[in-house]
Amino acid sequence: MNGNTVQILIAMVIYMAVVILIGVIYAKKANKNSESYFLGGRSLGPWVTAMSAEASDMSGWLLMGLPGVAYWCGLADATWTAVGLAVGTYINWLIVSKRLRRYSVRANNSITLPEFFSNRFREKNKVIMTLAALFILIFFTVYASSCFVTCGKLFSTLFGMPYVAMMIIGAVFVLLYTFLGGFLAESVSDFMQAIVMIIALGVIVVIGTANAGGLGAVIENAESIPGFFEFFGMATPQLNEAGQQIVVDGVPQFGAAANYSILTVCSALAWGLGYFGMPQVLLRFMAIRKESELKRSRRIATVWVVISLSVAVFIGIVGRALYPVEHLTSPAAENIFITLATNSLPAILAGFVMAGILAATISSSDSYLLIAASAVAKNIFQGVVKKKATDKQVMLVTRITLLVIAIIAVVIALDEKSVIFKVVSFAWAGFGATFGPLMLFSLFWKRINRAGAIAGMVSGAGMVFLWKLVISKLGGVFGIYELLPAFIFSSIVIVVVSLLTKAPSDEIQEDFEAVKAGNVPDAVVE
Repeated sequence: MNGNTVQILIAMVIYMAVVILIGVIYAKKANKNSESYFLGGRSLGPWVTAMSAEASDMSGWLLMGLPGVAYWCGLADATWTAVGLAVGTYINWLIVSKRLRRYSVRANNSITLPEFFSNRFREKNKVIMTLAALFILIFFTVYASSCFVTCGKLFSTLFGMPYVAMMIIGAVFVLLYTFLGGFLAESVSDFMQAIVMIIALGVIVVIGTANAGGLGAVIENAESIPGFFEFFGMATPQLNEAGQQIVVDGVPQFGAAANYSILTVCSALAWGLGYFGMPQVLLRFMAIRKESELKRSRRIATVWVVISLSVAVFIGIVGRALYPVEHLTSPAAENIFITLATNSLPAILAGFVMAGILAATISSSDSYLLIAASAVAKNIFQGVVKKKATDKQVMLVTRITLLVIAIIAVVIALDEKSVIFKVVSFAWAGFGATFGPLMLFSLFWKRINRAGAIAGMVSGAGMVFLWKLVISKLGGVFGIYELLPAFIFSSIVIVVVSLLTKAPSDEIQEDFEAVKAGNVPDAVVE
């Protein structure tokens, strides 16, 4: 390990120590009871709510996955995805946040997403709760694995150590931190990590552009590659039999530009639909201390997302200009942020920028692990299996579940060739189609009933798997992102099944009208 690597390591250790300190500071309050551990006592301020929601949402995908897509095939795919995410973020904060904060209090002060859906329909046998918890467990385990892949790629690239060993070390650190502090510590540290992430992005894009010869040189290089700098075209790297991009006389080879059709644009924009079903974001809406503060949170979150996504995409374009033959496969392209940081900055500063990737990974994986564990412990164990379980028993089951989920996620992440963008896209589609339509109809359609809710969840999740594993293989129009058809299908099923079955009870409709009218106290859990 040379001197530069040691300096990078020192900077990252300092950052990790600060994260652990936050966990220690909030551990006592977080572990007071399960409500504090899972929702932080509905005590988040507007800045922490906004920044922690976006940091936990974006993960290492923002600093590695998105720049990697831009580096590999150009502007179109990365940009339209980013546009969809930015628009989805704003609309979600605009129409869902206030109604969900209010409704979660009315629905028996629900503190988890499965609990909210179950209480919303006044369930007695907890079918919705159980199904929602199981889907969260499935998709968040996949999500957590993408974070562990990020840790493995980061540490193995930086320190030249085996990927698997580095990935496991990263997973252990995340697990220990989540054990310690719970939702409140996670949210406060996510606030700090959101700041680190946006600073890291800004520093790298400015210095990288300067090193590449300025903005004009970066754009000129991008325009020289067929389809690379177009919104309706896409670059196609020419690959050899080993799957690596062909290089001739130091120049990477590209084929003719591929067409990026309107249907493909719609497919990329569909990423924005995922927000309506994303538990780590929706929980922040439920956890803010006052409904009136959500307007400020919306503005903060939207500005952060627009800046971060725009810069992340451009980093990929800058990286292609500076290091055209550094990364010759799609999985390797996701290391372009690391390459730019380590080659452009003094070692100690590079270490802190690398902490940006670690920040993104930790802020997401602790959210995923905690929400998945709460789904099992709070919603299945206490909600179904042992309804009189004590807080102590719930917390014990939570920690056991955390360990099991982490182990499964590590197994999934063992493949070093995993592409973070693809892993995240599948889990994102799963949540968006399973919970997105259900959330919107639950908040805004009085006629939705329990049967429609169950059918919508199952059909949405099932269509994600069916489209991804079977239908998309047909190609052509069927090659669109699975979230879009699954979201539409789930919405249709909810409406049809609800209209064909018995209307919701008077009590459920009274709840809906009270929430719609705003006749719900701004309750805070002490």
